Amino acid sequence: MSGFAAIGECMIELSGAQGDQWRMGFAGDTLNTTWYVRALTDPDFAVDYITAFGDDPFSVKQRSFLRENGIHTAHSPVIVGARPGLYAITLTGAERSFTYWRNDAAARHLADDPEALAKSLDGRQIIYFSGITMGILSPRSRQNVLNAVSNARRQGSRIVFDANYRPRLWENIETAKQVLSNAFHVTDIALPTFPDENALFGDATPADTANRIASYGVREIVVKDGTEPALVVTPDARTKVPASRAKAVDTTGAGDSFNGGYIAARLAGLDPITAVGRAHKVAARVVEFHGALAPMDEARKAFKA
Repeated sequence: MSGFAAIGECMIELSGAQGDQWRMGFAGDTLNTTWYVRALTDPDFAVDYITAFGDDPFSVKQRSFLRENGIHTAHSPVIVGARPGLYAITLTGAERSFTYWRNDAAARHLADDPEALAKSLDGRQIIYFSGITMGILSPRSRQNVLNAVSNARRQGSRIVFDANYRPRLWENIETAKQVLSNAFHVTDIALPTFPDENALFGDATPADTANRIASYGVREIVVKDGTEPALVVTPDARTKVPASRAKAVDTTGAGDSFNGGYIAARLAGLDPITAVGRAHKVAARVVEFHGALAPMDEARKAFKA
């Protein structure tokens, strides 16, 4: 087993508005995490982003952008006539809100071909996906993802999952609960965010979130909670790890970068508590930049600090 693969949606990102002038980039929750895994691992370590692309000029730019930054795309399909989704970041201070255009995004077809998906995940040390990955897909494609991830896990891959609940992606709350619970059942490392879990499952505290997820059989859990301490739960201990201070200008990608830092630290052999400390440092540095993707060099400096 070697290498890392994430499954999800690469979107066009509009950020850093100055009047009517916007900066265009590429981002998306699992892509953001992949960006930081790429930044924080050895250049020879294989990193792939599994999605679906259109065949328009923006999709061509997406693929070039990923390739130029050392992120490959395995057997991700190209959908003729499709195009990427798009979102814009609106800031109130450093806190962000999003406007999306994604209903016909190519990424909604990333799991239509189960054989291609299985090939993309074959032999991976770590596979990462999220509730947003699941939320954009049809019911059949959701099952294709769960089947592919489960099969990879049986072959020795470790599965990392962040529920990342976004109500607008789901048909109803009951479907979201069922699909995300099913995903936790095939997970080795869970990286939930407490406000998301509170909104969906009604957990009163981060400890409640950890207890519920542990009941699914997950043995390594980190409950993120913004600037509050993260709760780390393993079979041996429960520990709260304080967040790092930051001069935030844009909190977009904070949790995603935390996840990337944590995964990279665990890949490097660090224990969960130490890994959370590194992840906090990465997230604190990332929110000091506009947009979801901070420069890789800055993430590396924070990770090593």
